[in-house]
Amino acid sequence: MGQCGITSSKTVLVFLNLIFWAAAGILCYVGAYVFITYDDYDHFFEDVYTLIPAVIIIAVGTLLFIIGLIGCCATIRESRCGLATFVIILLLVFITEVVVVVLGYIYRAKVEDEVDHSIQKVYNRYNGTNPDAASRAIDYVQRQLRCCGIHNYSDWESTIWFKQTKNNSVPLSCCKAALSNCTGSLTRPMDLYSEGCEALVVKKLQEIMMYVIWAALAFAAIQLLGMLCACIVLCRRSRDPAYELLIAGGTYA
Repeated sequence: MGQCGITSSKTVLVFLNLIFWAAAGILCYVGAYVFITYDDYDHFFEDVYTLIPAVIIIAVGTLLFIIGLIGCCATIRESRCGLATFVIILLLVFITEVVVVVLGYIYRAKVEDEVDHSIQKVYNRYNGTNPDAASRAIDYVQRQLRCCGIHNYSDWESTIWFKQTKNNSVPLSCCKAALSNCTGSLTRPMDLYSEGCEALVVKKLQEIMMYVIWAALAFAAIQLLGMLCACIVLCRRSRDPAYELLIAGGTYA
């Protein structure tokens, strides 16, 4: 590879380091989004280890900011030691993101079983007169996902709350948003959401995990390109007559 290839590699490397700074913010945002969304659905998903990919991706985002700083300094100063450190750290982060992808797929596959195991317990803890955590979670999910009951609104008939109230109605969160006079009465099923919440909760949680997986894959690919460019510069760095510093005043350290 000639001087053009070297210069291109260094230019791309500087550009990638700027992308790493942007990536750091995006990854931290994705991780925070998973935490915030999980908090709304945590009653339906008891396995807290599902948050491990989100924790890792926030840590990776923080590390990427530092990597971008190291990479920019090493590339501009043409430091062999700095570039070698940059490649090693990138490799470790790349491996970490591969682990995030694997964990994401594992937990994504477990979502349906976890929700199926816990959702009946959550509905049985519902108490319409006392807005406890379980009640707020159910009302939130039914309004946000526009669903009612586990499989449909008739599931409410087997809950403790329904049997105690004896008013033949479901929570108002089952009412269609466009209706202002809905009372939740089962005598008017057309006023209620017909779709059950279990399938929608599973879909939502799987979508959240896919955000983590795609974010990790996208930035792993960028890091792979960064490692490739850094390796090209390092390989031609030593006593190459075609090699030129990116800026004047660079160091050969």
